[in-house]
Amino acid sequence: MRALAGLSVLSLLLRVVGLGGRVFHWDEGRVGYWILRYHETGQFHYRPIIHGPFIQHVDALLFHVVPATDFWARAPVAVVTAALPLSAWLFRRHLDDRETVALGLLLTGQPLLLYYSRFMRSDMLVGAFAFGAFALLVRAYDTRQFRFAVAASGALALAFASKENAVLYVACFGGAAAVCYDHRLVRAAVDGDGVSRRIRRDLAALRGWIDGRAGRLPTAVWATSGLATLLGTFLAVTVVMYAPRPEIWGALSSFGSLQAVLDAALIDTGTELIDTWLDRDGGGRSYLAFFHDTLETLAFGAPVVVGLAAVGALTEGYGVGGDARRRTLVAFTLYWAAASVVGYPIATDIQAPWAVTHVVLPLTVPAAVGAAALVGVVEQEFTSETESVVDALREAAANDRRGLELAVPGMIAVLLLSAGAVGVVGLNADYWNSASQEDRQVLQWAQPENDLGDTMADVGAIAAANEGTDVLFYGTQVGGGTQFYVANESSLDQPPPGGPSWHSRLPLPWYLEGAGANVTSSAPDIPAAEALADAPPVVIAHDDARPEIEGELDGYAVREHRFKLWSEEIVVFLDRDALARSAAQ
Repeated sequence: MRALAGLSVLSLLLRVVGLGGRVFHWDEGRVGYWILRYHETGQFHYRPIIHGPFIQHVDALLFHVVPATDFWARAPVAVVTAALPLSAWLFRRHLDDRETVALGLLLTGQPLLLYYSRFMRSDMLVGAFAFGAFALLVRAYDTRQFRFAVAASGALALAFASKENAVLYVACFGGAAAVCYDHRLVRAAVDGDGVSRRIRRDLAALRGWIDGRAGRLPTAVWATSGLATLLGTFLAVTVVMYAPRPEIWGALSSFGSLQAVLDAALIDTGTELIDTWLDRDGGGRSYLAFFHDTLETLAFGAPVVVGLAAVGALTEGYGVGGDARRRTLVAFTLYWAAASVVGYPIATDIQAPWAVTHVVLPLTVPAAVGAAALVGVVEQEFTSETESVVDALREAAANDRRGLELAVPGMIAVLLLSAGAVGVVGLNADYWNSASQEDRQVLQWAQPENDLGDTMADVGAIAAANEGTDVLFYGTQVGGGTQFYVANESSLDQPPPGGPSWHSRLPLPWYLEGAGANVTSSAPDIPAAEALADAPPVVIAHDDARPEIEGELDGYAVREHRFKLWSEEIVVFLDRDALARSAAQ
């Protein structure tokens, strides 16, 4: 426990140091902008397209006490995921001390999990809460204590409040549990115990536990109350998270108000979720392309976990290097991970590496078993059989076959562990606040380059010192689509945004709204000379429009930035006089 507590502290440090060093991703900017609007107006209604409300509620509250910066917007995700190593403690009846600590290490420093724990997106939130719910359910089973099941219900509700793909976690849990129980029945048949007899004994054991817990209460009453408690916990968290604001604050004023809030939080939310995410066609997506991306991200972002999980599976299931143990926990997580590899390319709507975090999380359990097995080989071969690695190598050098036989397995284990450790450190160092096209297998493509953050800081300073309109988005037709133009800027006060192309500005609205900048835009069909006749101190345009507007902006400094990892660049024109005045203040 002390080791896991220390790892959790390390996990928090790894997640918060330099947390604001990477410029906001397109998706962070979209959610962040509507959080700022929610923070200002106090009005919230669930919109499936920007996912669960957990991060929106937490950030909106947080911004009452801290500034709305990249760092603080990402902080809740970093804090929640920093607690992941502690969940390993809940598996202690199924994992030995070495495996438990190895699991904590992987949850602390696995590169893909770490990168998206430093990202204001809900994938790592739903993963952390669902993984925690699973760990609590395991602990509830081990101890037969109902309180762990209640805590698991609350954690699962928070997972659903984070992102809608929590339903996939439940599906994976159910499928893995069914396969594991089937293994139990197969073993019963092989051992001659009989399948029907095994099922009856398991049901009798469940009934005996319920009777023991019920005490003086009738069994049916206790079971019903227990299920009601679990369901009530889940629904209470769900209602608090999904209920519209400010309507929720007056929910208890009358029965009608309460009913309206409950309908909005449960019925309307469920309907919108189904319409947006479940009742939709494939949109021409290629399963093989999405599946290839999943495997590619695993290969580049999680090679150590995949390799260690393979070692763990071989050790656990087939006794390679020792005795086969075939623990249900390890088999369960392997099936969970396998289902995620196959299922997420079907469920996801865009090709995004963050989806692979849902594969990596369950893989950490068999990977921890594999890492502990390798450490055991090193310990056995170099500690118990010989006094040191040097002694074994001396025996091998002296043509002692036994020395060579003892040295080789241990040396292989040392090399594997060393390569894994170096690989994890190297990948984390490479991906640390990366916005580089070279890391495209792990980074989602809508990531601007980090230099854009400095420019946005200058734009914010100019806006603070300027009166009137601060920023003009120059509308352009690019590739048959409109860029940057919004016909009615006031439509951005409440979601959904007016068109036709507000989303093409992301993540810039997050920075501009945070700076309090006054923003306008020009239609693509307006000539450059007319659109820029009385230009504000900041003009933002697509790079394709640069030749036609640069001559109209004499006295402006121009900065060019990669707006996506590939195929898109923007130019930001800054009035030199306004920039100098803002720097002097």
